Amino acid sequence: MLSRIAESLFWIGRYVERADDTARLLDVHLQILLEDPWAEEDLACRSLLSVMDRRLPAQGAAIGRVEVLDLLAYDRFSPSSIAGALVSARENARRAREVISTELWESLNATWNQLPSHMRPARPHDYFTWVRERAAVVAGVVDATASRDDTWAFMVLGRSIERADMTARLLTTRALAGSGGPGWTTLLRSCGAHEAFLRTYRGAASDERAAGFLLLDRLFPRSIVFALNQAEACLAALEPVADRAIVDDARRHIGLVRTNLEYRPLIDVLDALPREMEQVQRACAAASDAVRGRYFPSALTTTWVGENL
Repeated sequence: MLSRIAESLFWIGRYVERADDTARLLDVHLQILLEDPWAEEDLACRSLLSVMDRRLPAQGAAIGRVEVLDLLAYDRFSPSSIAGALVSARENARRAREVISTELWESLNATWNQLPSHMRPARPHDYFTWVRERAAVVAGVVDATASRDDTWAFMVLGRSIERADMTARLLTTRALAGSGGPGWTTLLRSCGAHEAFLRTYRGAASDERAAGFLLLDRLFPRSIVFALNQAEACLAALEPVADRAIVDDARRHIGLVRTNLEYRPLIDVLDALPREMEQVQRACAAASDAVRGRYFPSALTTTWVGENL
């Protein structure tokens, strides 16, 4: 497969997942501000922008939900915003039109065409819901129509790396906000995990188990460990290990951070959650760089602020 096609497929997966996860994170953030009239909006918004690796305004300049939405939801020219990610996903699909299915192209193109009419609604929640639904349509089309070859592997690899990174950011917002932040039930609902969590633990639900579910569950597709395992499986499919040792840098970065999470006591991870989630983000950035260097070294890739930590 040509490197430019592989690059486009990889970034389709990343950009669609980025739009989906940013919508989930912003939905949680705005819900907190609406439910708590005593919340310090400027501090909460600065914390969110910091977690998302966006440049903060000057200390004297006030920032609120309107500015955060402009930066992270509606900016069509920034690939780190929802709208910009959807535009970039469609552009990458146009470049890879020769290998993706007609259904996938039509779903991404329809999303791009519908985007202006859904931006800046009276209730941002409606926009976030639409974004999640469109991302689910794209993911469903990929899983239903793509042969399990390199095309599928590159798209799912991008999606998995982005999902692990963004789930780590979501959990970081919970850790940094402390008692004033979103509860674990809210975070579970934002990831579509609440019902699955209740079915898994039934009457034995607790905050610690909720955190472990989003971090370590091997069967729930939005947990960090599941996403990292999926990324490793895609890398193995792209280049099976022929030697006795793993020499793929991307697999090494992902495997190290995954085993660090899986084989340590959960309480140790939770005690240093922001630092542990930063390690996940760094590993995802390093793996993305390794994939870029291995499969499309000459490409000029649009990167998200903070990817080269």
